[in-house]
Amino acid sequence: MIDLVIDQRRKDLGGFEVGRVLPYAKRRMVGPFIFFDHMGPAEFAPGFGREVDVRPHPHIGLSTLSYLFEGEMTHRDSVGVTQPIRPGEVNWMTAGRGITHSERFETLRAHGGRMDGIQAWIALPREDEETEPGFEHHDPGALPTYEGGGMWARLIAGEGFGAKSPVTTHSPMFYIHWALQAGAPAQLPAEYPERAAYVARGVVELEGRQLNAGQMAVFVPGQAVTFTAVTDAVVMLLGGEPIGERFLEWNFVSSSKDRLEQAKADWRAGRMKLPDADDKEFIPLPGDPPPPPNPMS
Repeated sequence: MIDLVIDQRRKDLGGFEVGRVLPYAKRRMVGPFIFFDHMGPAEFAPGFGREVDVRPHPHIGLSTLSYLFEGEMTHRDSVGVTQPIRPGEVNWMTAGRGITHSERFETLRAHGGRMDGIQAWIALPREDEETEPGFEHHDPGALPTYEGGGMWARLIAGEGFGAKSPVTTHSPMFYIHWALQAGAPAQLPAEYPERAAYVARGVVELEGRQLNAGQMAVFVPGQAVTFTAVTDAVVMLLGGEPIGERFLEWNFVSSSKDRLEQAKADWRAGRMKLPDADDKEFIPLPGDPPPPPNPMS
């Protein structure tokens, strides 16, 4: 039932470590999921440096999905949205033909505390790659949940287990947060051709094999998968219908390499609007020289 196990690769993004899982050399995507980062867990003291913030940067051809277990960050984008995200909430940003955004940690910087969450990128189907950019925020109470037998579950996006999330998705997919008590069994049905499970906390067992925090198991299609929690555990389930080959370069995703080159040229030339609420700095294209200091910042 297990096709592949992927270990997260820890990366320092300038004072803040993430565990990168997707893309992986032997598995670029799972359903439409093309990028999967575990942000933290990390503990911050009050007053930490601004280098942890993610300055304005661009995207095309995808939707980003931010989901926190602990902490808080503030999203600002070029369609005019400023939105904090807190544990259990969903920030869903669709880049389409192009969007820019930043992620700042003002509240965490003021008070200190833990940051722990997942950021995923979901590639858009070809017919939606150039759709209008947009943003949605959903509170925890709007998302379907289930509790019983030592398991609590929340359907974050897509459809699964007979429920549907209010998040506007563009292709068949599912994304689920499980919290399992030690000893609890749980089953992932075989309703999608591509499925994976990422252990965010704790240890689970399946097929006589233990999966530890920081590991993702990718499953063969057509068979249900039964889990048993060895310890209290948090597991993220993800997958869906495959959408075809995608190219990924920096923050851009597309079915066309030429479209990636156009996006790079647009960003380099300043043709992509910055967020109105955060337009004093930006991340340059990798390999380009840094922008000159802004005397107004």
